Amino acid sequence: MTATDTTSQVPPPAGDDVLRSGVARRLPRIPDRIRRGGLPYLLLLPALVLELLIHILPMAIGIVMSFRGLTQFFIRNWSDAPWTGLHNFKVAVDFNAPIGKALLHSFYVTVGFTLLSVGLSWLIGTGTAILMQEDFRGRGFLRTVFLVPYALPAYAAIITWAFMFQHDNGLVNHVLHDQLGITDKPSFWLIGDNSFYALVIVAIWKSWPFAFLMVMAALQNIPRELYEAASIDGAGLWQQMRRITMPSLRAVNQVLVLVLFLWTFNDFNTPYVLFGRSAPEAADLISIHIYQSSFDTWNFGSGSAMSVLLLLFLLVVTAAYLIFTSRGRKPSDV
Repeated sequence: MTATDTTSQVPPPAGDDVLRSGVARRLPRIPDRIRRGGLPYLLLLPALVLELLIHILPMAIGIVMSFRGLTQFFIRNWSDAPWTGLHNFKVAVDFNAPIGKALLHSFYVTVGFTLLSVGLSWLIGTGTAILMQEDFRGRGFLRTVFLVPYALPAYAAIITWAFMFQHDNGLVNHVLHDQLGITDKPSFWLIGDNSFYALVIVAIWKSWPFAFLMVMAALQNIPRELYEAASIDGAGLWQQMRRITMPSLRAVNQVLVLVLFLWTFNDFNTPYVLFGRSAPEAADLISIHIYQSSFDTWNFGSGSAMSVLLLLFLLVVTAAYLIFTSRGRKPSDV
């Protein structure tokens, strides 16, 4: 056996083992640290990528398109469209010109539609949720039935309403004219001024179950002892609702009204499925108006400018709403 072999078989001093093990415990391996710390971000990565591809990237492209004269002549290569700056925005807000007048009319229609739909949806949903708090036979069945409009696919539900609003053989005219005799003759619900009311009815039918679900869930967190104590003190039903129920629902209502407003103001599926590509003038919502300005006239630059203006309007209204509703709120209400 050589001297080299003898040396290699000699174990290292015990102090070296202790030092190495202590260093290993104090300094974990870098890959393990990165793997543990980066796992949450890795799990969020697919959602972030999809959000980027589905929302952020198209939004950025639309903003760029709003500054270009993108018409049907540049569809094959829209990057060759001339840069027009703020020209599309000036045309859209020129309310003395036909394009600006049509956009302003569509804006007014959308505001009225949104106020009616959101207000009545919140009122019906909140009232129904409060009534469903009482324990009675069949309450579970009614709760399930009330959520059916929210669970149904939007296109299937709107198409069903379109058949119900038919002039000759629709269920609405059959009930109002043939059965109840409220109207002198069958009404046209999908054209003319009545189209606005048909649109509001369908929107409320779709939205109020969501308000009902949100408020009903919030009511579960209100202690029943508060109502019992108020009842002992002589508070009636209206006073209990005013002093206990509505203040307790303030935070939920703030989010609920904002979500309903954004959904309703941007609603495209309801008018498009109910009326087709050309909505009546009385039901010309701004979403369908922007679609027609873009795809019917092939002026995508003008349509993109209208979309950007709509985005800015919604951002301003949302910020103002949040600031207004946050005034006077206690830290415990958040």
